[in-house]
Amino acid sequence: MKRSQSASSMNSERDSETTFDEDSQPNDEVMPYSDDEMEDELDSRQPAVEPEQNRINREAEEKRESFKKDCSWQVKANDRHFHEQPQFKRTVFLCFKKSKYAGNAIKTYKYNPITFLPLNLFEQFKRAANFYFLVLLILQTVPQITTLSWYTTLVPLLLVLGITAVKDLVDDIACHRMDSEVNNRTCDVIRDGRFKNTKWKDIKVGDVIRLKKNTFVPADILLLSSSEPNSLCYIETAELDGETNLKFKMALEVTDRYLQEESAMADFSGLIECEEPNNRLDKFAGTLFWRNMSYPLDADKILLRGCKIRNTDFCHGVVIFAGADTKIMKNSGKTRFKRTQIDSLMNYMVYTIFVFLILLSAGLAIGHTYWEQQIGNSSWYLYDGEDYSPPYRGFLNFWGYIIVLNAMVPISLYVSVEVIRLGQSYFIDWDLQMYYAEKDTAAKARTTKLNEQLGQIHYIFSDKTGTLTQNVMTFKKCCINGQRYGACRDGSGQLQNHPEQVDFSWNMYADGKLSFYDHYLIEQIKSGKDPEIRQFFFLLAICHTVMVDVSDGQLNYQAASPDEGALVTAARNFGYVFLSRTQNTITISEMGIERTYDVLAILDFNSDRKRMSVIVRESEGNIRLYCKGADTVIYQRLHPGNLKREATEEALDIFANETLRTLCLCYKDISHDEFEAWNKKFMVASATITNRDEALDKVYEEIEKNLILLGATAIEDKLQDGVPETISKLSKAGIKIWVLTGDKKETAENIGFSCELLTDETTICYGEDISALLQTRLENQRNRAGSSTHSSLRMNEPFFQSGRDRALIITGSWLNEILLEKKKKKKKKLKLKFPKTAEEKQKQIENRRRAEANKEQQQKNFVDLACECKAVICCRVTPKQKAMVVELVKKYKKAITLAIGDGANDVNMIKTAHVGVGISGQEGMQAVMSSDYAFGQFRYLQRLLLVHGRWSYIRMCKFLRFFFYKNFAFTLAHIWYSFFNGFSAQTAYEDWFITLYNVMYTSLPVLLVGLLDQDVSDRLSLRFPGLYVLGQKDLLFNYRKFFVSLIHGIITSLIIFFIPYGAYLKTMGRDGEAPSDYQSFAVTTASSLIFVVNFQIGLDTSYWTFINAFSVFGSIALYFGITFDFHSAGIHVLFPSAFQFTGTAPNALRQPYLWLTMILSVAICLLPAVALRFLSMTVWPSESDRIQKNHKKYMAEEEQWKRRQSTFRRGVSGRRSAYAFSHQRGYADLIASGRSIRKKRAPLDAVLRHSVTEGRDAHGTS
Repeated sequence: MKRSQSASSMNSERDSETTFDEDSQPNDEVMPYSDDEMEDELDSRQPAVEPEQNRINREAEEKRESFKKDCSWQVKANDRHFHEQPQFKRTVFLCFKKSKYAGNAIKTYKYNPITFLPLNLFEQFKRAANFYFLVLLILQTVPQITTLSWYTTLVPLLLVLGITAVKDLVDDIACHRMDSEVNNRTCDVIRDGRFKNTKWKDIKVGDVIRLKKNTFVPADILLLSSSEPNSLCYIETAELDGETNLKFKMALEVTDRYLQEESAMADFSGLIECEEPNNRLDKFAGTLFWRNMSYPLDADKILLRGCKIRNTDFCHGVVIFAGADTKIMKNSGKTRFKRTQIDSLMNYMVYTIFVFLILLSAGLAIGHTYWEQQIGNSSWYLYDGEDYSPPYRGFLNFWGYIIVLNAMVPISLYVSVEVIRLGQSYFIDWDLQMYYAEKDTAAKARTTKLNEQLGQIHYIFSDKTGTLTQNVMTFKKCCINGQRYGACRDGSGQLQNHPEQVDFSWNMYADGKLSFYDHYLIEQIKSGKDPEIRQFFFLLAICHTVMVDVSDGQLNYQAASPDEGALVTAARNFGYVFLSRTQNTITISEMGIERTYDVLAILDFNSDRKRMSVIVRESEGNIRLYCKGADTVIYQRLHPGNLKREATEEALDIFANETLRTLCLCYKDISHDEFEAWNKKFMVASATITNRDEALDKVYEEIEKNLILLGATAIEDKLQDGVPETISKLSKAGIKIWVLTGDKKETAENIGFSCELLTDETTICYGEDISALLQTRLENQRNRAGSSTHSSLRMNEPFFQSGRDRALIITGSWLNEILLEKKKKKKKKLKLKFPKTAEEKQKQIENRRRAEANKEQQQKNFVDLACECKAVICCRVTPKQKAMVVELVKKYKKAITLAIGDGANDVNMIKTAHVGVGISGQEGMQAVMSSDYAFGQFRYLQRLLLVHGRWSYIRMCKFLRFFFYKNFAFTLAHIWYSFFNGFSAQTAYEDWFITLYNVMYTSLPVLLVGLLDQDVSDRLSLRFPGLYVLGQKDLLFNYRKFFVSLIHGIITSLIIFFIPYGAYLKTMGRDGEAPSDYQSFAVTTASSLIFVVNFQIGLDTSYWTFINAFSVFGSIALYFGITFDFHSAGIHVLFPSAFQFTGTAPNALRQPYLWLTMILSVAICLLPAVALRFLSMTVWPSESDRIQKNHKKYMAEEEQWKRRQSTFRRGVSGRRSAYAFSHQRGYADLIASGRSIRKKRAPLDAVLRHSVTEGRDAHGTS
């Protein structure tokens, strides 16, 4: 992998123990929360040198101020009326007030039975076209101006409103059901002194609740006690972050001792004062006041809504935040109204048609005024009994033409679009190739409004854990004493062509889930000849912080991270089984022999150390340190005489090239004297109150040196099936993929290589690399501001030279630094306040404006730089930062974005993007509930975009182009007719034809094209991703295409009007009658129009089915059937005023002359279209035309995707992942303190005596 010299040096700095100065450089390992941090939190991070007394006074003052300011949320346990006091109420409207504490019911629906009709009609009439037709309907009831019967508008309007209302009702009923399912879950709540089963929606702040194993937490609660020792509670946070590894919370010691019985819970009356509801998932600050004592609270004592109770029989807690106030809901961001780009364009086009219609009606009204003055007033036979002036008649005719030409604004357009989108959504739901059988999860279009937007995506923002990966770690290979294991080999060490899985049935403790193919390693373990192999697996079984419980005779491991669980499970399968532990001992089964070892110390992992160690006393009395960690830190601490150092390094390079997560194992023998001396320092550091972690790390460093290398492990962070292939296909489609994750930098980078987002040829830039680049660009832009045009042009020059693939990997801390999002500490000085002068105020405003301008320019520069990269990986980012990155790309690139994730930390990003996709089938469903589309695996994204998205875009564009065309062709005939009727707003067609034209005669063929048409098959769409570019460039529907449809409609209307007009002129029928009456002319023009429009859609159809053919010819047959019925004498007798074309169709259509006229009109309209289509396919064929032409050949050649092999170059790869134990420390403190070990509880009276003593001590010191 090629890197610049500066990048290499910075890389070595990152891996070394001496990291950047934290005051001047962002910390790559820290998850930034500056978007929510309070000022006192920011201040606490800033070291300051000040006099001791000043510091004491300042801290006391700040403590009082911050307590008043931040801890304004008060919760009284078992007291529901406490929150109804006036100080806890806020004004809702005028003098109406309600409690600021939210109820626990979740509401995502919009309507109820009372509000549905008025609210839905109000929303529908907010749409300009619907409101326009309502006004039109009112105008048609005014006799002086109406030129069409009222039913010509009422029937289509009712149809449109009805179909849309039914669709909205179905969607809202689904929301009601989902809300009901969540709100009606139950748990036990204290009521009248006893636990009673209560629905979630009835839970209030202050309630004491009991939760059982494998149930979800209904609200944010303070943990009071549990069935586990010391009131530990194990939880799974898949609902929040997609991670399935267990985390633990622990109650306060005082609540653990007192609050175990039901009666004690009912009597609990503690008062909790804490911060207001916020979105910080890993932070909490508060105080519990109880029995005249105060106890500090932090995030380790809080269970968040959406977590699942695991491995804990029951736990108790008091509700602090409920419903909309919970952290999971605060993180979900605002629900945004999403609309497609085509929707916006379509609305602008409808407004264009409005303006065109008004100008046209005004011009025709002026024409009528002129005609009245010149001809109408002097023609006695045209007198209608009204003495209106010509201008007034022109004014009335203006409204008459608004009514006549109303079809130019297509009322059925919106409902047709909704029907097409609904159908396309069902196609997504029914697609069996997007069905994930393992989890029984089908794809689901959770909205019907965004389908065609799927065909226009430019950027994809993806989460990592649970989205790209399965969050399942698997032991794949290892290197022991310089020898690599894990290839497909038989018992003698010979390579096998056909892999055969190792049988672990000889091991009674094997879990049966490990797939391993190297039989040679098993033979070596069984023989016991190689002591290094025994030491290797013994180290894996003993050097960890995993905890174990036994259920149904099976061992269940609880690990702080999936990596650690995978290694301990691997050792278990290979015969070295971790069985149990106490505070000071650990029991292991070594090839069937149980042995117990004394654990003298656990040196826990953290993100700076990148390693962990245990010191154990073996049965012979020897003391040995076992250590595992990232190769970059282990190699610095090895004894100089390690013989297998180079062979292990070569193995690490090979494992890294296979994108496996590597880890080095080593040990060291310690003398008794050395241990005793070190242990004294260790005890002193453990007892340190301030900077305890730093003191411990320093002591750990002293003992972890001169280590003997045993070997290395290689774990696969298992990707979901098909991820590399999907990313490759999407990249070929011109889509850029950004990964936004809360995981560590090394882990995220490793996954980037695994999924082939990064390759060995990619030049990687880090936050520190681009920070200076962006700063230089910003300074240059400031200097060039106001200079010549030539200088301003140079501002937009690219950041990188072309011809090389680049990727950006940036952490959340660097992101805040670069985007100027970092909060500044407010300097607290004693200042005399004077009123500001106008000049000072102006200067302050100017400085603020300049700072905002700089920030905006810097953000734009960052987006420009990032978009020049082939891939971007943002790691250690918060949910809010994920949404911010998406928002920046939307803002500065005007590009269509898609976000995909599986946890609650992805919800904000999913809601911010134009299209949000949730991965379902995992434990967490928050992302799915906030998404627009959901399916079970990341690989289905390529089918969603390249097949369904592209087809939906092509279909919608074709539908809209043709819809506008057929309406223009239909409506503009009235204008040509106006030149022959004195601009009197008389219609060129029969009223019923105008009513049914869009509803019945031409609706089905164009609807079916919008639903079923496809230029190439789904398999060819996936094989040729380049076809997707059409949608990204908006090539199929834009203003140019709109005006082409307008011109096509004008030409068609001219032909179908003037050819019959010329044919009728001075013509005699076969029976001696002139067929040139108005009604016969109207029927001939209408019939020609029906033929032309239906045959034209037939020509535009790429994918013919029986249904398409039936719709085209069926629509023509339906037109003639209805026309003959409406022109019959029988219906005229029943409704004489409504049906006035009696006998017209039978009389006119029996004339061969009229049929020849219609054939001529249709031929002249269609032959140029056929010729143009022929030329475009032969002379200027598109890529889809070429693929269509050769589709049989391509289908025959259909081949499986062959994944490109990575070439190995020794010593080049520097991407071995640091070991991802967890983002925080492991369980070492928990184990060493004995808090996780079951022991007998202290008697209650002893507890009470201890509490009283504490109280006296506290009063004495105060």
